[in-house]
Amino acid sequence: MSAAERSRTSTAAYGSWLTPLTSQRLVAAATRVGELAVAGDGALWWSESRPSEGGRVVLVRRSPEGQLTDLVPAGINVRTRVHEYGGGAWWLVDDEAWFADFADQRLYRVTPGTEPATVTAEPAIPSGERFADGHPGPRTGLVTCVRERHTADNEVHNEIVTVGTDGRIEVLVSGPDFVSDPRWSTDGRLCWLQWDHPNMPWDGTELTVRTRNGIELRVAGGTEESISQPTWGTDGSLYFLSDRTGWWNLYRWAGGADGTGGSVDPVLVLDAEIGRPQWVFGLSRYALLDDGRIVAAACRDAFDALYVVEADGSSRVLDLPYSAYGQLRAVPGGVVCLAGSPTAESSIIRISAADGAVEIVSAARDLGLAATWFAVPEALSFPSGAAGRTAHALVYPPTNPDVTAPDGEIPPLIVMIHGGPTSMAQPMLDLSVQYWTSRGFTVADVNYGGSTGYGRPYRDLLRDNWGVVDVEDCVACARHLAAIGRVDPARMAITGGSAGGYTTLAVLTFVPGVFSAGASHYGVADLALLAADTHKFESRYLDRLVGPLPEAQTIYDERSPIKHADSLRTPLAVFQGLEDKVVLPEQAELIVNALARNGVDHAALFFAGEQHGFRKAENIRSALDGELSFYAQMFGFELPIAEEIPPIEIRRVSPGEA
Repeated sequence: MSAAERSRTSTAAYGSWLTPLTSQRLVAAATRVGELAVAGDGALWWSESRPSEGGRVVLVRRSPEGQLTDLVPAGINVRTRVHEYGGGAWWLVDDEAWFADFADQRLYRVTPGTEPATVTAEPAIPSGERFADGHPGPRTGLVTCVRERHTADNEVHNEIVTVGTDGRIEVLVSGPDFVSDPRWSTDGRLCWLQWDHPNMPWDGTELTVRTRNGIELRVAGGTEESISQPTWGTDGSLYFLSDRTGWWNLYRWAGGADGTGGSVDPVLVLDAEIGRPQWVFGLSRYALLDDGRIVAAACRDAFDALYVVEADGSSRVLDLPYSAYGQLRAVPGGVVCLAGSPTAESSIIRISAADGAVEIVSAARDLGLAATWFAVPEALSFPSGAAGRTAHALVYPPTNPDVTAPDGEIPPLIVMIHGGPTSMAQPMLDLSVQYWTSRGFTVADVNYGGSTGYGRPYRDLLRDNWGVVDVEDCVACARHLAAIGRVDPARMAITGGSAGGYTTLAVLTFVPGVFSAGASHYGVADLALLAADTHKFESRYLDRLVGPLPEAQTIYDERSPIKHADSLRTPLAVFQGLEDKVVLPEQAELIVNALARNGVDHAALFFAGEQHGFRKAENIRSALDGELSFYAQMFGFELPIAEEIPPIEIRRVSPGEA
């Protein structure tokens, strides 16, 4: 910073900087677009989550003339509980939307200007029949979708079914532990994905085609090949993503309608990830255009680029100012999609495949702030582990045009850990990151071994090593930044949610002394308890990450923070939803009780009505401001008086008093 710039700013200690990027601004007018669809009349439909309405998901229609209309009334929440994580909760049939309502999980239909009409009957068990990932066909008046059926004896069956407008249901595929992506070709063939325990869909899936005469054949996939996002072309070819080379790339199968022939040929093969882990239904990372071209997003070193595959098979990259794409849907001459950058939240845009021209269809909210307020991430690679392998992170520097720190002060660090753990940190404007950087924190969003975006070998580093590789990489990142003088080693915090919460707890328990504070958001404390009490989708996930039970019970005990609670001596804030079905609230209670027994400074907030992740605006604010207040008390800096952030209660209990 020049002398002239410094003269125009105030001076304040790192962490205490006054910022307009408050928790109130974070939730104000905040919506998150989920999925996009293009109707036959050219209208664009999408779903958006609204924290200001308790996290309700609403269907929105943009007419060809640009008029916006909400399609569901207050009280309707367009969410499915299939796999608990959902996605694919609605789909278009011509110009009509079918959707699942969160309250009862039944299917409904709605057209513009009408009230939703119920399709499926009320199940015998509340929310006992759940629907997702629908597609029109095979005949008018029918849709094909995934049904997750819960029985009175706690069995869960995942099937592909057809549902008629009269609510009649017919089972098409049953038997596999999981199914997804049922899609009909124009000549009457059905494709779908299936996989069985202990695989997750990013471990290994099978792409199956059923011909018109009932013959079933496996087109691609297996226990060690992950297939995703199958899509029929207008010529009868089947496109899909496979990680057979070590990267999720695009392939094409051109089998005959009778099941004969059918070689699998590469379409777009790169040392980059087109695919994403299928945590939710409805992902779309490529689109087939009517003119024979294909547009696909591909990720390298956490940054997305947009590729166009020409009809002759050649490919090129579009020069665009975005770093993250999703929900690619074909429109004449190009695609509509979600796109964001380090200085722009995700917007709905239309992109020409010919020249990359961009039209903003629905802009992100206007934050009213100059780009100088936003920290731009640096892609950092650093050595980790005894073998010196390479790990990765996105590092955001303290950024505030109005404030500078006193000479000689070094900023505190927050290491953020994404969930999954098979997920990834991406460089897209996220106010929950900028909330910290604009106050004077350095933030390191770590893509530890096991993260997506760096190829399958990197993703597989976490096999049998959850609680080892992720812990090593998060510790190595913090130590690396401290060693090169970018952060204060005495003021380093670590935070994460879900699987990231587990890594937070594991680091603080098994590598004490590196971090001086932490925050666990609905984090896992007991691995065996997670394996025993979680939902079907993840009930065998730990077989791959830790080992199968009961054979690996000793390893589960060794890596479960709660089993070594006497070593948990670092101040910790705990945030938990009381209706979480993925990580049960008992896990958070175990950690809070252990902290009390150990006489460790701690804070805890439990939110009624919240599930796995916080959706209500008031709870999002309480968790964020509560974490800031906790760090302020632990690190010894003052909060900006103008923000009136309520101090979180720190519980200080002497050993033996709990």
